[in-house]
Formats: sequence, C-alpha cells, structure tokens
Amino acid sequence: MGIVESVRSGDHRLTRRMAAWDSAWARELLPPVEEAAEHTKLWWAAAGAMAACGGWRGRKAAAAGIAAMAVAELLSNGVGKQIVERRRPPKEWIPHDDVEDRPDSSSFPSGHTAAAVAFTAAVAPTWPWAGAACAVPTVLVAIERVHSGAHYPSDVAAGAVIGLAGAALIRAAPRLAVRHVG
Repeated sequence: MGIVESVRSGDHRLTRRMAAWDSAWARELLPPVEEAAEHTKLWWAAAGAMAACGGWRGRKAAAAGIAAMAVAELLSNGVGKQIVERRRPPKEWIPHDDVEDRPDSSSFPSGHTAAAVAFTAAVAPTWPWAGAACAVPTVLVAIERVHSGAHYPSDVAAGAVIGLAGAALIRAAPRLAVRHVG
C-alpha cells in the first residue's frame, strides 16, 4: 500500500470513528462551537475582548490574530479549495443530523481550522495567556469539523498547517518589510 492509499485509508477509518463518537459532551458542546466559529465570529469576538480589556498587549495580539486569520482564510479558501477538488465525507458515514448542515465547497483544506490555528498561533507570542485560552476552542473547532462530517482528518491537518503558515507570515512581515526597504 502506497502512502496516498495509506493516508486515504486512515482518513476514512478516523472519519467514521470520530463521526460515530456519541457522547453527551460532543452533542452539547460541538454544535455551539461550530456556530461560534462560523464566519470567524468567535475569533472576531476574542479579538474585540482582547483589544478592549488587554491594553497595548491585547491590541497588538488582536491585530496579529486578525491579520493571520485573514492570510489563512485567503490561503485555505481562496487558494486551497480552488486548487484541490475534494468531496466531503459520504453522508452515510455520519450517523447524526449535523451532516445535513455542511458546506458544498471542496473539503480540502479546512478553512475553519486554518482560521482558528492562525488566530491562536499569532496571538500566543504576544500574549501567551490569551493564546492558551484560544487554544481550547481551536482544538474543539478541529474536532468538530471531523465529527460533523464536514471534513476528513487530513483536511483539518492541512488547515492547521496553513494556519501556522499564516501566523508565521504575519510574524515575519515586519522583518521582511525592513529588509525590503533597507
């Protein structure tokens, strides 16, 4: 079995297992997390709270988070989903009603995960406490994307990589600008 077949097989097994995960915790917590993360509302609210209550550090962290999130959204939704045409996991694999409420766009990569990871990874260096607080909903968003049947685990992993790249680009931007001007 080649690497592509191995990843595909693992993706299918993990998707079925995570989607079938039936616990009160998952049924109660994951749908509100998905709703809050829709259209990046959760991250905009977090940025607003940081900017309002965190002084200069909060404003700097919020700005970095929003900028990184924008880069990740552009890379994942504007580039990745346009290049890679991947169908969502089959509805038959998802034993709950969340499967009816998923996008029609390409499954690869997860834009929700990309935005969440980018925001959190950009906030953490400036304000570690806020970054740690954002890490909890970031992980829940990633879990929810597979549990709901919206994505395969590899879509979520690719979204996380794109999010980290977006945060790294934002962190490097001032140095790159100085180098370009100088």
